[in-house]
Amino acid sequence: MKPEIAFVVLWAGWAVSWAAAAFWSDRTEKRAGGTIYRIVLLVGAAIFFIPAHHYRGALRFWSIGRDGAWICVVLTAAGIAFAWWARVHLGRLWSGAVTRKPDHRVVDTGPYGIVRHPIYTGLLLSVFATAAAKGTVPGIAGAALPLLGIRLKAGLEERFLTAELGEAAYGDYRRRVPVLLPFGPR
Repeated sequence: MKPEIAFVVLWAGWAVSWAAAAFWSDRTEKRAGGTIYRIVLLVGAAIFFIPAHHYRGALRFWSIGRDGAWICVVLTAAGIAFAWWARVHLGRLWSGAVTRKPDHRVVDTGPYGIVRHPIYTGLLLSVFATAAAKGTVPGIAGAALPLLGIRLKAGLEERFLTAELGEAAYGDYRRRVPVLLPFGPR
């Protein structure tokens, strides 16, 4: 199998399984606004998934070779696995949007004890590993836009959860656990 095929299999498998798992979620009690982050994420995804093969000239910034591409495949798989671990750990509290669920609480164990937004962390690792393997303008732009979209969504989520769960509960969590990178900013 070629690395290009492995990327397609990983991302297609993630997309199908992620969409199917939406049925595991509890009903929503309250939803935060926020359309800008969705638009940024959708545009970024559309650009990101432009195939990387057969690019010529200025569209390709670098080529990491077959071994480098396979390292990026492993990093993409690791990021997806980390995001899945977080999603399973979150259980029925998960939502694709910023929402409040019945019996919502701060989850600070498992991957949520490492970073506050482990799903975003895992997906960003996967996106950047895939973009590194591509080395193309669409790959880089398609990674930059999801980074921006996730930062916007994480900020909205932070404000919403602080308001919904209280400064005492969520504020304490924010002070203890970094946002996206282990040992990173809180």
